[in-house]
Amino acid sequence: MAAIQTKPMSNLQAELLKLYANNLSDEQLLEIKEMLGNYFAQKATEAMDEVWEAQDLTEQDMTNWTNEHNRLKGSH
Repeated sequence: MAAIQTKPMSNLQAELLKLYANNLSDEQLLEIKEMLGNYFAQKATEAMDEVWEAQDLTEQDMTNWTNEHNRLKGSH
């Protein structure tokens, strides 16, 4: 049988494991999920804003992209 290689836990995983020691209500668990979702959504927005500024994009660029048809043949 092959040995299973494991990666060390990330700092996020270690912190989340600490939460598992607490018995949270379903409501608290949902609140934490929402907080995490909001955190990562905010980080994604900040990263996109940086790209937007660096490339000097406009609202018209976004409108143009939404109207493009970039599907490759045979990929539907």
